Amino acid sequence: MPRLMSHDQDVDATGLRCPLPVLKARKRLSGMASGEVLRVEADDPVAVVDFPHFCAENGHDLLAVQEAGEIRVYLIRKGGAA
Repeated sequence: MPRLMSHDQDVDATGLRCPLPVLKARKRLSGMASGEVLRVEADDPVAVVDFPHFCAENGHDLLAVQEAGEIRVYLIRKGGAA
């Protein structure tokens, strides 16, 4: 799968079902600095709804979503004060 853009950390949530992909992302983001980018791979079909909602509710930016078959890659920039 081609790289979308640079990122700071990765989460592999393939094989996990709702709500685990978002929970893994939330946990990883909690240890990251504002402005850093998290790359999440997930194959849960519900994640395409969950990640935009999660980002909007928590002040993060969903920068991009890339599809490759059943796997989607989400790039999330952590929000908050810089």
